[in-house]
Amino acid sequence: MTSSDADHVGHFSLGRRRFLGFVLAAPTLVAAARVGAGEAEAEVPSNPQVADAYDLNDALTDAARPTANLITVQVNPDGSASFALPRTEVGQGITTAAAMLIAEEMDLPVEKVHVSLADARPELVFNQLTGGSNTLNAMYTPIRVAASIAKGRLLQAAAAELDDVSGTLTAREGLITSTTGAVLPYGDLAQKAAAREDSTVEAQLKPESEFRVVGKPQPRIDALASVTGKKKFTTDLNVPGAKPAMVCRPPTINGSPQAVHNTAEVLEMPGVTDVVPISTGVAVRAETFGQCIDAVNALDVDWGPGPVEGQSDDTVLEELKAATPPMAVPSVPGAKTLDAEFSFAFVNGSALDTNAAIADVRADGAEIWSSVKVPIAAQAEIAKSLGLPQNAVKVHVVDGGGSFGRKLFHDAAAEAAETSKKMGKPVKIMWHRVDDCRQGRVHPMSFSRIRANYGADGVISFEQHHASVRTDFSHGFGEAITNAVSRAPASGPVLSETIFELTQNSPYNFGPSKQLLTETHQSAAENQPRGTFNTSSVRNVYSPNVRCAQELVVDQLAEQLGKDPYEFRREHVKNDKFRTVLDKAAEVGEWGKSLPDGMAQGIAVHTEYKHVTACLVEIDCRPATVNRPIRNGVTGPRVTRGVFVTIPGQVVVNPLGMKAQIEGGFLDGMAQALTASVHLVNGSILEGSWDNFFYARQWNVPFDFEAVILPPDPNDQVSGGGEVGVAPSFAAVACAYARATGSVPTTFPINHNDPLAFDPKPFVPPLPPSPTNGLRYTY
Repeated sequence: MTSSDADHVGHFSLGRRRFLGFVLAAPTLVAAARVGAGEAEAEVPSNPQVADAYDLNDALTDAARPTANLITVQVNPDGSASFALPRTEVGQGITTAAAMLIAEEMDLPVEKVHVSLADARPELVFNQLTGGSNTLNAMYTPIRVAASIAKGRLLQAAAAELDDVSGTLTAREGLITSTTGAVLPYGDLAQKAAAREDSTVEAQLKPESEFRVVGKPQPRIDALASVTGKKKFTTDLNVPGAKPAMVCRPPTINGSPQAVHNTAEVLEMPGVTDVVPISTGVAVRAETFGQCIDAVNALDVDWGPGPVEGQSDDTVLEELKAATPPMAVPSVPGAKTLDAEFSFAFVNGSALDTNAAIADVRADGAEIWSSVKVPIAAQAEIAKSLGLPQNAVKVHVVDGGGSFGRKLFHDAAAEAAETSKKMGKPVKIMWHRVDDCRQGRVHPMSFSRIRANYGADGVISFEQHHASVRTDFSHGFGEAITNAVSRAPASGPVLSETIFELTQNSPYNFGPSKQLLTETHQSAAENQPRGTFNTSSVRNVYSPNVRCAQELVVDQLAEQLGKDPYEFRREHVKNDKFRTVLDKAAEVGEWGKSLPDGMAQGIAVHTEYKHVTACLVEIDCRPATVNRPIRNGVTGPRVTRGVFVTIPGQVVVNPLGMKAQIEGGFLDGMAQALTASVHLVNGSILEGSWDNFFYARQWNVPFDFEAVILPPDPNDQVSGGGEVGVAPSFAAVACAYARATGSVPTTFPINHNDPLAFDPKPFVPPLPPSPTNGLRYTY
C-alpha cells in the first residue's frame, strides 16, 4: 500500500496531526469524527477589537465541536458513500463541497457520494445552524475525519480478505488493489468492514499536497436536477392529503385578525375545503393554489393594528438618530475633525424560492417539511405550540432556492403546523410573493455616525456609532435553549451586541478606534407578541452598512490629506495581507486609468469569514446611462466593471463555488448601494413584488467582472464564501459613485428618496391578480 494509504491501517505514526474518531455498530460501515475543543487556536490581536482575534466563525465552530462525533459517513453495499449534512442547502453549494471532501478522503468519484440534508437532530445542540458562512469552517475537519476512518476500515477489511500483511494495498476510485492484481470494490467490503460495537480509532488526514478533488473546480452535484426541473423544493413535494393552503394577511406589518365576516360564503367557493383564523391571519385550504388566491381575496376580515402602525421611513430614521449616543472622543486641539452621517433603508430579505412548508399534525405527533436553516429551534418551538413533546415532531429539511438569512426563521413551518392542527388535515402552505415582500423578513434600517480626528501626519482617532432597528436573532444559535433565551427582553440587545463585536472591525490603523452598536424597536407591545419589524440577519448582517459608511469617510480623509484613495488605504491598513489584496485589485482593475467625466473608480477593503478582501469597481454616472429608458424599472448609474480579490483561509474546497458566491455577493452589495430597498409608509411596506423591489437586473450588472482568489493562508481556518462578497462591494460602489459625481451620497440606496418608480399594489384585497401579458414583452 502507498504511504498515505498505510496511514489508515493500524496505529498512525506520521508527524502530521492525528485525530480520534469512531467506528459505529451498524449493518454496513459507519464512521464518525471526534474533534476536541482543543483544536481552536487564536492569535493575540494586534488591535483591541474583538473580531481581529476571535470572530463569529470561531464562536460557531467552537460551539459545534462537542457534537462533531455525531457526524457520520456510511458506506453502502453498492460502493457509494452516504452523508446526511446537518446544514441546509439553499443554493450556496455546500452539498457539493461536502461530497468533495468525502470523495477526497475516501478516494471515491464525487458522483458516488450521496449527500442529503439531515432532519432536525436535537442531540447536535449547536451543530445544526446554517449561517455566518460557517458550514465549511465547522464541517471541514469532522467530515474529513469520518471519511478517513471509513477508508481506513475498508483497507483493513481488504487486508484481511486478501491476507495482505505486507502493506501493499492501494485505494483509488472506489477500488482497493493489491500488487498481485486482486481488486476489491468498496461495496464488497461495506459489510465486512462494519463493526459489531462502537469503538474509538485514530485517523490520519490526507495531506493537502495529495489532494486530487479538493481545490479543483467542481460543477454543482445538483446542477442537472436544477436546470431540468427535477430538483424538489418544498412546493414540489407530494405528501398524501396535503392540499394547497395560503394565508390572508393584514395590511400593516404584524397586524392580527379580529373578525371574519364571510367564512360560510368563502367555503362555498370552488375547491375551498377549509377557512380558519390563525395567529398571523386567516388560512384557507383548497384544491389548487389558484383557488386559494381567489378565496384569500374574497375574505372580509377586520384587522387589528400592527405594532408599527403609523410609522414610516422618516419616523424610524428619527428614532435611530435620537438613539445614537454622542461621540465620546472630542475634537483634538490642533487637529481637524471630519464628521459624517449615513442612513440605510430597509431591504427586502426574501429569496426567489418563496416561503413554504408542509405540515401533517395529528393528536400524537406532527411531521413538517420545509427549508429551514435552524431545524432544532423550529422543532422545539413548533412542538411547544402544539403541546407535544419535542421528539414527537419530525422536521424534514428540504433544499431551498436561496435564503439570504430569510430561512433562519421558520414562519411558514409554524403557520403550516398551526393551520394543520386547527383544520385537522395536512396542508401545503405557500406564501405569495406579496406576502414575502410585505410580511417577510427585511434587513433593518440603520444610521451610522462617524467622527475622525486627523492632522497633517494622518488620522488620530476614528469613532463610529451605528444605530439599527433591532436585528431579530430569536432563532438563537441553533438549539432550543438559546432560542428561548434570545426571546427574553434583556437578552436581545446582549446577543446583538455580541454578534456586532464578533463581526465588526476596522482594517485601518487610525489610532484609537471605536465601533458601537445601538438598536431600537427592541421589544413588542404586550398585545403584539410577534414583535415589531420582521427583521433577520440578512446576508452579511451589519457589515454592508458599517463598511460602506467607513469607506466613504476613508475616501474623504484621503482627499483632505491630498492622498490617492488607493495609496492612502495602502499606507494605513493593518497588515500585509490587506496590502496584497489592494495591490492585486489595483493591478487587475487598472486603478488610476483615465476615464471620461461622469465615470470613476472606487476601491474598498474588508475582512470577515476568514477572508481578507478588496473590491474595485468602475461606475458610469453620465446622464445618457442614468436616464436609459427601462420598462417598469429603474436604471440609474451602471457599474461597468468589477474586480474582487480575496485571500481565503487554509484551502478553497471548490474554487468554482467560491467564485459563484463572490459574484452573488457582489450583486447584492451593488444593488443595495444603488437601487434595492423597500419603503415603509404608515406601518406598511409599499413594495409587493420583485417588479417593485429593484434588485440588480441584467441591465445593471457589469460588462466585465473578475473574481481573483489568491493562494489561501495556510495558517488561517477554512473560509466560507456565502457572504464575503457583499460588504466590500457595497462600499466600493458607493465610493466610485461619490468620485464620479463629486457628491458623497449619504442615503442608501442612492435612489431611495426619488419618486416611486411603481404604483403600489393594493393592500385590500391582499393578493394582486397574476399578470397575463408576459409574452408581449419577450424578445
